[in-house]
Order: sequence, then C-alpha cells, then structure tokens
Amino acid sequence: MLVLLPPSEGKTSPARGPVLDLDALSSPGLTPLRRKVLDALVETSGRPDAADVLGVGASLGDEVARNVRLHEVPTAPARRVYSGVLYAAAGLDRLTPAARRRAQESVRVVSGLWGVVTPEDPIPAYRLSMGTDLPGVGALAPAWRSALAAELDDAADGRLVVDCRSAAYLAAWHPPRSSDWVAVRVLREVDGVRSVVSHHAKHTRGVLTRHLLTRRARPPRDAAGLAAAAGELVGDALLAVELGPPARGARTLSLVVA
Repeated sequence: MLVLLPPSEGKTSPARGPVLDLDALSSPGLTPLRRKVLDALVETSGRPDAADVLGVGASLGDEVARNVRLHEVPTAPARRVYSGVLYAAAGLDRLTPAARRRAQESVRVVSGLWGVVTPEDPIPAYRLSMGTDLPGVGALAPAWRSALAAELDDAADGRLVVDCRSAAYLAAWHPPRSSDWVAVRVLREVDGVRSVVSHHAKHTRGVLTRHLLTRRARPPRDAAGLAAAAGELVGDALLAVELGPPARGARTLSLVVA
C-alpha cells in the first residue's frame, strides 16, 4: 500500500532542530531538483512582488519572508511540520511505534518544494504551492513530473496506491498502469442529494489515512480491500463507501459523509 497525500497549507514552524540538509532527505535522486527549486524559492521570496508570484495574500507576508531563511531555520519531521486539516485528522505525530513504521513505509507527501517526502524527513515550514510558476524553474507540476516518475514508478509497481492528493499535486505524477490506483473522493449527502466538498474532504481523507495506519488487520492490497477497510468507518465517520469502475487509469473510492 502506498498512500499519497498533499502537503498542508497550514504548517507548524519548528522552534528548534537542525538546519536543512537536503542530503538527509529520502529519495536522494531528487536532490538536484530540490536544490534548484529551493534556491529559486529563496530568491523569489525576497522580491517586492513575492506574494503575487507565489499566489498568496498579504496576510501571509510573514510566511513568504520566512522562505528567504529556509537554509537557516530549524527543521522537524514532516509529520510535525504539516499541521493542516488533513494532518490533524491523520495524526501522523500521534501514532504508536508500529503504526509510525507503517506510515514511514507507506505514506508519501507530494510537495512543490521537495518533490516527495516521508513523514520522518526533516524539513522546515515553508510556503509554496505546486500550482506556482516559479521564476527560474517554471510551472512546478511539469518540472517535477519526470523526476517523480523516476522515483515513484518502481515504488508503485504492483501496489495499491491510495491517492488523497488534490488536482494540483495529481498533475505532478500519475501512478503507472501496473499499480492498483484508487483516487479518494469525498461527497456530502444532505436530504438525499450529494455534492463534492473541500474542507470536509481534507478531514475525511485524514480520517481514512489514520484508519489505514492504525487498524489491526493487514494493509489492503487492492482496490476491493481498500473499500472493505474504508467500510469499517461506516456508521461512525462515514455514511457510505462506494468503489467506482476504472476510468483514466484509476478507480474512484467515494466516501460519503453527512
């Protein structure tokens, strides 16, 4: 099982810890591109128009300014730095040792800055979306595409891929046809009418991620097994679970909430 998550916009800035060492991150084949993107982000974040280039509002000016110091600020494991809605529900920093090992083996965060990281990779808090067209690099999703394919295609070969990414991060890498690729979608049902939700979708994907990491049974190995595992949440966190037919290389697992 390979669980793909997007990074969270909300991040906790470590108060202490070692400074960034790109050579200490997993997936060393990504190091040259990581360095290029990092240097471009640091330079761009020092520009007067940095907020506009990075597509953020004025209220996030402090976070953009922090980007300038990414080589100097403390790092912490990614499971502690990412702290948005999905990660609050997934609780990657509140796992037993056994579940933490399972997370390290199976969870990968696809990132506009790092390409992909594991929960234990030491990173600083930063501000950069995969949808950014970064000066010196270009549009990030296509910039990462071949590097992520080289890194992840073999890891996904023959495995169940539980894809909880949003569209911008999905554009950076598609699992190979040899994988059992399942995209997770969240629907809200009110008075029998279903609609796609966003904020609640992050929470529900986090709930599913935590369930997959903490349940006592073996991790699911295919789409049907994933649907059965998700079905264990029906009556508590979910109203229903539905597994759709293959389309464009992936099946869709719909998680229905109230």
